[in-house]
Amino acid sequence: MALRRAASLLLRSRLRDPVPTPARRTLNPLPAPPRRHFSPRPPPPVSASTAAAAAVADAAEEAFEAARTTNDMLASFSRLEAAVPANDKRLALACLKLGQHLEASGSADPSRVLSLALRCLGILEASPNASTSTSVSASDAVSLAMALHLAGSASFDLSRFHDALSFLARSLRLVTPLIPDRGVALGAGEEPGAFDVRPVAHAVRLQLANVKTALGRREEALADMRACLDLKEAILPPGSRELGAAYRDVAEAHATLLDFKQALPLCQKALELHESTLGKNSMEVAQDRRLLGVIYTGLEQHEQALEQNEISQKVMKSWGAAGPELLHAEIDAANIKIALGKFDEAISVLKNVAKKVDKDSEMRALVFISMAKALANQEKAGDTKRCLEIACDILEKKELAAPDKVAEAYIEVSSLYEMVNEFDKAISLLKRSLGMLERIPQAQHLEGNVAARIGWLLLLTGKVSEAIPYLEDAVERMKDSFGPKHYGVGCVYNNLGAAYMEMDRPQSAAQMFALAKEVMDVSLGPHHSDTIETCQSLANAYNAMGSYALAMEFQKRVVDSWRSHGPDARDELKEAIRLYNQIKTKALAFLSPGGSANALPEPQEQETDSDSAKAVQQ
Repeated sequence: MALRRAASLLLRSRLRDPVPTPARRTLNPLPAPPRRHFSPRPPPPVSASTAAAAAVADAAEEAFEAARTTNDMLASFSRLEAAVPANDKRLALACLKLGQHLEASGSADPSRVLSLALRCLGILEASPNASTSTSVSASDAVSLAMALHLAGSASFDLSRFHDALSFLARSLRLVTPLIPDRGVALGAGEEPGAFDVRPVAHAVRLQLANVKTALGRREEALADMRACLDLKEAILPPGSRELGAAYRDVAEAHATLLDFKQALPLCQKALELHESTLGKNSMEVAQDRRLLGVIYTGLEQHEQALEQNEISQKVMKSWGAAGPELLHAEIDAANIKIALGKFDEAISVLKNVAKKVDKDSEMRALVFISMAKALANQEKAGDTKRCLEIACDILEKKELAAPDKVAEAYIEVSSLYEMVNEFDKAISLLKRSLGMLERIPQAQHLEGNVAARIGWLLLLTGKVSEAIPYLEDAVERMKDSFGPKHYGVGCVYNNLGAAYMEMDRPQSAAQMFALAKEVMDVSLGPHHSDTIETCQSLANAYNAMGSYALAMEFQKRVVDSWRSHGPDARDELKEAIRLYNQIKTKALAFLSPGGSANALPEPQEQETDSDSAKAVQQ
């Protein structure tokens, strides 16, 4: 039961709104590709007709460079296309520039942008110097990298995520060697007007983060966002507003992964920077403080969370804000009050918000979900269910318009049905949510969590054979999204072990518990209570298998770990030693007649703390 309790605590949704996934930002426009002269030697004498053709080509190129509007660029591009050979590098650079313009303006289908990017790549890669990466000049490498970035961005817009990843990875390999060392000023040791590749590298990294997020590879996306932040710190002047936004974006990404300790200092940096440059009453400061509230909630520092939320609301109201941002902040405040046990205050806030929103709006559904949360904590099951029914009626109408938001809301609703012991309803909603998420490529990170929750609830309700496929699926999805050493992965392994134990398959259970312990040793540390309980489960599995030597080894680790907790773990230590002696008794029955208890290791019962020693001796 201790194992189940630990797993339940890890898988159960916390009493807070989920951290919003960072919205996809429009990439900073890339700088124009560097201009080059492609004829280092004087050309041989040419005929009058050839000279005239060259003049036409030059005029077409100048017209294209001078064009500013989309229509002018398209017209001048057609002129250039007709005036130069199909493999002319000027045409490649024109394809790149036109593609970048069309993407930035949103005035063309992404497939058109991709076609231009691929055409540019075809010309550049066919040039004699592009046969190997070592022979590509810095200027050509930048152009190739920008074309690959454009192809990756267009592929992302077309939801061809793996193609996008391939293009962007190639682009990054080209620009990385060209990035100056940190601290080197732009142009140091270079000719005046040298091309700065760092904005290109930043754009590539940022789009890589978008693609990996879409593929559910959140840990890898976060690494790219950190690299983006490093580049911005090198490019932007101290105190830049854009740098503050970058700190907040990375903080938000950490918070999305529930890594609140890493998120906190980054968000504090963003707040400090925005306050120093924009003043304490700017909307940027309001957003920083709202995120701080979310982070403090994740750290279970609810008083600080409420303080930040209230300041954020005050700033927004001073600007006359009355839209979704303010309403979300008010709902956040209610959820924080619920976490603080101020249920009546929370309900009062939510009733006030309900008066400001449309009857069938998504916001109204969120209000009733939070109200149900407050009522569930007051053990008012009937009122809780009525609020959840109202919320579900609204959400059902929004499934086609906003499937991602509805799916996340269903997850929250299911956790509340679980609180009032409506497990079948909770499982049904989770399955519905999972079906919706599977059709949203960007939601892969949620799929693993939902599958894990379904498996846990099925296990909890005795449907063990149904639980195992969901848990096995959850492990693979979560490893892809969060990495193999994330504590959530260890938790699911734990649940799989418990399921196999229920099915009287201790050998399979031991394998799962061993994997869980390996993950938790890394993610939580060997002396964390969840890690200790996993070690206990592993000892139990070996005991059930009759592998008493291994069972005693891991049971001894449990004893040692609880001992390190001091007086606070007296009961746990006493129980661990009792189980050790129980395994020892079983093991003695299998020893040869000449064997004795001295052949078996003993847990060290000597305590430096007198209270713990007394507890063990009782």
